[in-house]
Amino acid sequence: MKIIRKLAFLVIVPLTVLVAFWPGWHPAAAMSIDPFLGTYHGTAISESRNELKARDLDVAIKKIGGGFSVDWSTVIHKSDGREKTAAISIDFFETDRADIYGSAMRTGLFGKRVPNDPLKGQPFVWARIVGKTLTVHAMYILDDGGYEMQVYERTLDDDGNLDLVFKRFRNGKSIREITGELTRVGQDPY
Repeated sequence: MKIIRKLAFLVIVPLTVLVAFWPGWHPAAAMSIDPFLGTYHGTAISESRNELKARDLDVAIKKIGGGFSVDWSTVIHKSDGREKTAAISIDFFETDRADIYGSAMRTGLFGKRVPNDPLKGQPFVWARIVGKTLTVHAMYILDDGGYEMQVYERTLDDDGNLDLVFKRFRNGKSIREITGELTRVGQDPY
């Protein structure tokens, strides 16, 4: 029994120390939201039913207690001169999983901010940061039991501006993709 303990001490302890300090063996820590903080403005062109539509895009990303918020608005300019505006603000908080942030879009029963309930037709939203890309996912459960997924990928370029790719899927099939460029108009890139 003493030999097994000595062997364990001589082999397992050094091996544990080696693994603990070996470069590349640690899961990557979540990238900071800091490089994304700021206010952005830009445009995108989308095609719908053989009609091109210009979109004005505004995004503001800011730190809040224990997380960050993303506010964005879109003004769609229709070919007949009408405009349609959509705006949303979502607070995100850290989770136990690196690089994944939960949303807090409504106030719960006891006054705490909580995620939406997708079974009530509300979007379930989360975000993640991978490299220079902040991605926001919004999942909707449709009335027929199917689902719609909206994905907003905002990637920082070398100048601190954002490249946007928006994708919309229904039951796994792509139904829209929009790309745009947003220029930082407020706050230093870092």
